Amino acid sequence: MKPNHRSHSFGSSAFIQTRDGRKLHYMSKVAGDLTVVFESGMGLSRSTWGLVAPAIAEHARAVVYDRAGAGRSEFDSAPRNLRRIAEDLEDLLTGLGAGPFILVGHSWGGPIVRAAAASNLSIIRGIVLVDPSDEHCELYFSKAAKINFALNRYLIPFMARTGIYRLLGRRPGSVQPDDVVRDHLAEDFTVHAARTIIAESKPFLEDLASLLVTPLDLGDLEVSIISGTKTGLGERKIRPAIIEAHRKTVRTLTNAKWIGADQSSHMVMFTDPQIIIDEIVRMVNDASSGARTEQK
Repeated sequence: MKPNHRSHSFGSSAFIQTRDGRKLHYMSKVAGDLTVVFESGMGLSRSTWGLVAPAIAEHARAVVYDRAGAGRSEFDSAPRNLRRIAEDLEDLLTGLGAGPFILVGHSWGGPIVRAAAASNLSIIRGIVLVDPSDEHCELYFSKAAKINFALNRYLIPFMARTGIYRLLGRRPGSVQPDDVVRDHLAEDFTVHAARTIIAESKPFLEDLASLLVTPLDLGDLEVSIISGTKTGLGERKIRPAIIEAHRKTVRTLTNAKWIGADQSSHMVMFTDPQIIIDEIVRMVNDASSGARTEQK
């Protein structure tokens, strides 16, 4: 399908088809040969990257997209487990061309980009994980966490139907460009969006547990993990636990480093976007320098 070239902070709008024929929506700006693809958190559309992706578009091709059921992408009737979601990302990468790619994932997007990268390391130049969900965080497997996930399956749809979900969620993303904010408010707090969150959350704990049993092999791929180090509301226990999990993950990888975002808790791309931008740009420049060296 031909892209829509209307003016937007994210660039042009287009669709690719998954291997089973579903349409996934993405937006892109082109600058350079390397492509940076952004993966959002659980149930969220492309519209959480409004302070990061446009800045990256000055250095590389920047692509934001909607997972199945989010934003303008078609819903998926199959279970939305990690392998299924990663396959959709793999299909997007295939549709975007030969690469190379840098993958950026926030929250649940972290395991998703790791899984997609592990399936075809040859086309990936690096990964930036922004406060990712991490299997090494023991609190995810506590009784309280299981109860919380179970309650959210009823609470989030109710909040979406009554408008409470939009009211509570709108403020953090309001710092983005106006066109991104409009899409964010229109698409990310609806009953449809709530349905997507529930679909992704059902296998979440089981998928994380499986990563402990069968770790993803990233070889010597460069990985940067950015942790929000500021304790947010209700994060007294989870924030230090997730930071320690991120540090542990770095120690398990061959070529990884940890970066603290001191102005942020979970939503680093809204409260400390520059730290993400700087790390992606560094990785883009390193990859470009390596390509030039190989050509000599």
